[in-house]
Amino acid sequence: MGEIPEKHVGEAGSPKQHTSETASLPDQVGNVGRRTMEELVEDICASQGKTQLSLGPLEKVYVFWLAGMSCDGCTVSVTGATEPALEDLLTGSIPGVPLVILHHYVLQLEAGDHYMQSLLKAEQGKLDGPYVIAYEGSIPDENLTAGGEPFAGEGSLPLWAPSTERRRVSTAEWVKRLAPGAAAMIAVGTCATWGGIPAAYGNITGSMSVMDWLGADYRSALGLPVINIPGCAPVGDNFTDAVQAILLFLQGLGPLPEFDELGRPAWQFSETVHRHCVRAGYYEEGVFAKEFGDKECLVEIGCWGPVVQCNITEKGAVGHQGGCMNAGGPCIGCTMPGFPDKFSPFYKSPPGSLFSSNASRLLGSIVRPLRRISQRERNREIRWHETVPSGWAMEKGDTSLTHKILEFFYEAMQFQGAKRPEKQPAKKFPPGHQSLPDRVYDGDYQVLPEEREKKAEKRA
Repeated sequence: MGEIPEKHVGEAGSPKQHTSETASLPDQVGNVGRRTMEELVEDICASQGKTQLSLGPLEKVYVFWLAGMSCDGCTVSVTGATEPALEDLLTGSIPGVPLVILHHYVLQLEAGDHYMQSLLKAEQGKLDGPYVIAYEGSIPDENLTAGGEPFAGEGSLPLWAPSTERRRVSTAEWVKRLAPGAAAMIAVGTCATWGGIPAAYGNITGSMSVMDWLGADYRSALGLPVINIPGCAPVGDNFTDAVQAILLFLQGLGPLPEFDELGRPAWQFSETVHRHCVRAGYYEEGVFAKEFGDKECLVEIGCWGPVVQCNITEKGAVGHQGGCMNAGGPCIGCTMPGFPDKFSPFYKSPPGSLFSSNASRLLGSIVRPLRRISQRERNREIRWHETVPSGWAMEKGDTSLTHKILEFFYEAMQFQGAKRPEKQPAKKFPPGHQSLPDRVYDGDYQVLPEEREKKAEKRA
């Protein structure tokens, strides 16, 4: 193709001419947008009137998103993130965070050889900033393929050579070539973190996690082991939140992020699903769902929430909405290293629940009635002694003798060592003075109109 015409792009409100750095390369079909991703991000930043002046040592960070044995669900999740949104990272909208230049096979502006050019520059150390690898999907054993064609490939090498001289390059090879120089290696989703479904029993691809592929001794250029953000698919916010935390630390603007012994962000995966589940109260009272769609605890229809580390119930799936248990689906342990084999079959209750749920039933049979008594009493105003004057609850009449006895002892314990509300506040009047309410109601103001009339009749 001929020379690519210069493109006018507004920068801080003023037009400026740009020529793509790939304009001199052959086969311009791969760059019909006449821009590289680096140039696009800078153009977006400039068009918003922003400068690239950084608050720390980093001005830009490159992120290379590679995929192995994947369904692309992790990509869907991350592009739907909201706090922070992926767009906020890519447009420099977060104070202190450097520009993030994402190279993603779905979102990439360039195609073909122009796309692969950035990976080569990263390997050769020719980028003008550090790079991070985000890997989605498990890594297959490419020795098991037929004819040398990879299970999961990413472009061909050498670039610009005739097709007869090229070979397809697997993403596993790209990881081996790029991982030593990466500032961080991030495994996104359960397939990348633990092997996931492609690595389950009976798989024919020999798939494994990024951590297994690189080995326990792997360290990035900054001395970091593999960072794992599991989930099938993961919560998109977990990825963008972790990236933001890491970048703010590298800029000297945030604390050192805490990771657990398996490389998971500790602030995201230290708690179990059950502890923050919207149905956890039913478990405590020993009330369980019998079929899908019931509102009670889901443990007995296959939920592994009490042992699974995940923040889906508090974070939600997208925009703090949805999430497995929130939407009625039992937890099947998709964030855990043992998924899926150690959580199968998904339609049966976990063996551990045989003891724990029956113990909850026994305790709940005592706790629930006692709580109902306390709830019934505290659903009454202090004026409601005998009946509840409501057209909605005419059936709520006087309390039983058992209720009154239990409430007597309950109230005694409630105010033990504490000051009770005063039914007749201390008088601040001269001796002998009697206020109007005292004269009319004999000091008992907390009564209903009918009772006041009865008291008035007695005085008459």
